[in-house]
Amino acid sequence: MPNYQIGPKRLVVGAHYGLTEWIIQRVTAVVMVVFTIVLLVDFAITGSGTYEGWSALFSNQLMKLLTLLAFISLFYHAWIGIRDIWMDYIKPLSVRLTLQVLTVLYLLACAAYAVQILWKV
Repeated sequence: MPNYQIGPKRLVVGAHYGLTEWIIQRVTAVVMVVFTIVLLVDFAITGSGTYEGWSALFSNQLMKLLTLLAFISLFYHAWIGIRDIWMDYIKPLSVRLTLQVLTVLYLLACAAYAVQILWKV
C-alpha cells in the first residue's frame, strides 16, 4: 500500500466540491419548490390563467424578486449539475473547459434575459 503522507499531513487531491455543492443544490431546489407552491396557491386562489392575471401577479415587486431568486436558483442548480457532467464524462481538458465556458455564458445570457422580461412587466 503506497504512503500518501507528506510530512504530518495527508496528501489530498481532487476538486473538493462535494458537500458544499450538494448543500447548494438542495437549497436551490427548495427555493424552486417554494416558488412553484406560491404560483400554484396564487392560481388556486385567483383562478386566473389569463395574460391580465399573470401580468397583475408579476407587477408586484415582491413577486418579481421571488421570481428572480427562483431563476437564479435554477441557473446555479443547472450549473452545478452540468459542470459535474462535464467533469465526469469529458476527459480532454480543452474540450471540458470550452464546454464549461459555453455553459456559463449561456446561463448568464439566460439570467440577463430573465431580468429583462421580469422588469418589462
